[in-house]
Amino acid sequence: MSKGLSLFFFCCIVFCLKAQDAGSTAYQKRVLEAAEIDLLFSYYGQNGNNAAVTGGEGTEELTDATSTIVVKIPLNPDDVLTVDTGISAYTSASSSNVNPFDGNPANNTSPFSASSGASRQDVLAYFNPSYQHSSEDRNSIVSANAYVSSEYDYFSIGFGAGYTKLFNEKNTEVSINGNIFLDKWNPQYPIELRNGFFDNRTTGNGVYSPNFVPFENENRNSYSVSLALSQILGKRLQASVFMDLVSQQGLLSTPFQRVYFGDSEDFFIEDFQLADDVERLPDNRFKIPVGARLNYFLSDAFVVRSYYRFYTDNWGINSHTASIEVPIKINDSFTIYPNYRYYNQTAADYFFEKENALSTFDFYTSDYDLSAYSANQIGLGFRYKDIFTKARIFLFGLKAIDLRLNSYNRSDGLNAFIVTLGTTFVLD
Repeated sequence: MSKGLSLFFFCCIVFCLKAQDAGSTAYQKRVLEAAEIDLLFSYYGQNGNNAAVTGGEGTEELTDATSTIVVKIPLNPDDVLTVDTGISAYTSASSSNVNPFDGNPANNTSPFSASSGASRQDVLAYFNPSYQHSSEDRNSIVSANAYVSSEYDYFSIGFGAGYTKLFNEKNTEVSINGNIFLDKWNPQYPIELRNGFFDNRTTGNGVYSPNFVPFENENRNSYSVSLALSQILGKRLQASVFMDLVSQQGLLSTPFQRVYFGDSEDFFIEDFQLADDVERLPDNRFKIPVGARLNYFLSDAFVVRSYYRFYTDNWGINSHTASIEVPIKINDSFTIYPNYRYYNQTAADYFFEKENALSTFDFYTSDYDLSAYSANQIGLGFRYKDIFTKARIFLFGLKAIDLRLNSYNRSDGLNAFIVTLGTTFVLD
């Protein structure tokens, strides 16, 4: 989108928000007192040596920058419209090796180096509007949402709805949400598996002729139902439990991720090993995450937020996630919140390290995201809040600034860092 169109869109939002405020005469306690705009930015970087694109070996270097704008508009005292839209741009040494020969062949024929060609980067854009209606007594909330996203090889459209009920003087909250996503792949197979590929530098015992068949079904559909119960147990203690039921059908394999068989001859172009096939996974998956949160207010300055989740699916993965965050209130404006997260999972039934799978198997992958591993994440957050919105940018008052820094380390050697910056503005 050009800068001119972006400015026009921004001005339209401001005009609609001011018109909405001007049209509100009768007073009633509003769900959202004033329109808000959240501006979010995150930067993610990782390194590792188990790239699925090159069959479980090779560079996993990746950087991703994401910009998001979230506009919340109170349409009237009971209804809120939220528009969430963003762009994520990444550069990946791993995905560049979908075609490692589209850059300078003399320098890019190793899985441990990145190609300089077009496959090294992509942009994801998404649009996610939602609508929420609260009953006059604020004990019932109905919501609906839609979603659409697009990138070079993937398109997704989705929609959902939810219902929340509060009772017991708002000490108890029960909610149910459902979502459907209908996705479409534009498969980008490894270059050596595409029709017409030939390179006279290929070496190996015999003739390179992989038994590769393109996927017939290029759709992926996901259906989910989420259930949650939240309860205030006392002046200092709040607990919640939740469960999701997720069913996926269709092309659940990633078409550009290579697999190397233990019972097939190896073929190379210089140091780059050519694929025996791509990842093959079942066309259905059922997931069940179950978890709980427990928040304890130690004092006005300290809160302990804990979280646990157990996950299982019909691919053989079981996982445990536990995290703790302790917000520390420095004064009325500043809060810091150190946090820690631990994760552990078993391997999928279809995971094989490089050249451990056999060509006779029905399903196989060398994606280490589906292997057995544990991970630790440690972080620190900073929050500035100004309830009087003294700082201003044009018509907007600054309500809050959030900065989060996180370091992530996985037992298989993948390391990452995440920086997230968020600002909230209120239209006075």
